[in-house]
Parts: sequence; structure tokens; C-alpha cells
Amino acid sequence: MSKIVLETRGLTKRFGSVTPLDSINMHVNEGEWVSIMGPSGSGKTTILNILSCLDVPTEGEYILDGVATAALTEKQRVAVRREKIGLIFQQFHLVPYLTALENVMLAQYYHSMIDQDDAEQALTHVGLGHRMGHLPSQLSGGEQQRVCIARALINQPAIILADEPTGNLDEANEEVVLELFKGLRREGRTIILVTHNPELAEYSDRVVRLHHGKVVHNV
Repeated sequence: MSKIVLETRGLTKRFGSVTPLDSINMHVNEGEWVSIMGPSGSGKTTILNILSCLDVPTEGEYILDGVATAALTEKQRVAVRREKIGLIFQQFHLVPYLTALENVMLAQYYHSMIDQDDAEQALTHVGLGHRMGHLPSQLSGGEQQRVCIARALINQPAIILADEPTGNLDEANEEVVLELFKGLRREGRTIILVTHNPELAEYSDRVVRLHHGKVVHNV
């Protein structure tokens, strides 16, 4: 039987009179690729922020690797993001005056484990071994996204959370990034992917659909 690595029970998030998440019940098994889909305003980014411990629910539970996250201090939530989760965003968030290699090593710095060889291997893994010394402005959008993926993977997280990772890419670069995600699944990583792209979601094991903050489909 597959191990459940994250689970929500009655997860609710309110911002004043607005409720972007309303009693969400879902789980993700170890090594599973789950895509979260839904129209704009359905709560996709809000749930990803909570799953990544960047935010906390108003009500309900979020259990990560057997731990109820509501009991964690902010310092402990930072440690969870550092040790267990790799985050990939639609916006690249690269430091413009640092090279691709330095941007990846910056992630190591925040994890107190700088190793240039590991950073170089991470960039080689995403096909950028020949672009390590380039600044973000010298890289294409697809190459910048691959730097972001290398940065997210540098500390070998078991769980990958990605928010529209191909949203700013053309078809050719989208295919490159898709192949990287397929490789991550073969490696046994757990992937939670927020996407508008049905073609990308086709490769997932399961699709969770949100509408007005509620789960309307979970297969």
C-alpha cells in the first residue's frame, strides 16, 4: 500500500469575507504525480502556498509526512521547505546579476550546504552544463525555467511543488520541461503540479479539479 505523504482534512482558507478554499479533502501518495486544475480564482495558488508551508489554513488540517503542520513554528516551517520541498514557480525569481550557477548555489547557501560540484551537476542534469556562467538575461525563458528546476532540486527534496511551470514557455521549451518532470517521476519524486494546461496534466497519475474553492473532481 502506498504511503500518504501529504493530506488535507477540511482545509479552509479565508481572507475576510472571501473563502478561496472551502473544506478541501485530498491526499497525495509517495511517488505520485497529481495535477491541480481549475479556472482562475478557483484556489489553486492558495492551496499550493499552504502545501508548501508558505501560508497556513484558517481551519482544517494539513498533514505533511505524518506531521500536523498547524503545530509547527515559523522556524520549523522554514525547515520543512528547506529539507522536504522543492518549489518551482511560473515567474523565475532569478537574481539578475548572478550567473546560472550562482543562482543555484544561492539556494544551497540558504540551506547552509554550499557545494559547487553539486550545483554544476544539477545544471547538467537539466541540460545547462554549457550555460552555467550566463546571466539570466543571456538565457531564454526555457533555460531560465530549467535553472529554477535545478535550484529546486539541489537539495534532493522528496516533494516537488510547481505552479504553472510551463506557463511562460513556448511549445519547444514546454516539451523540454515536461521531459524533466517525467524524469523526476521515474526517480520516485512526489509531484504536485498546478496547471491550466490539459496536455501537461495528461501525464499525471491523478487530476484534482477545483472550482470556487471546492474539489469538484478527484480522479
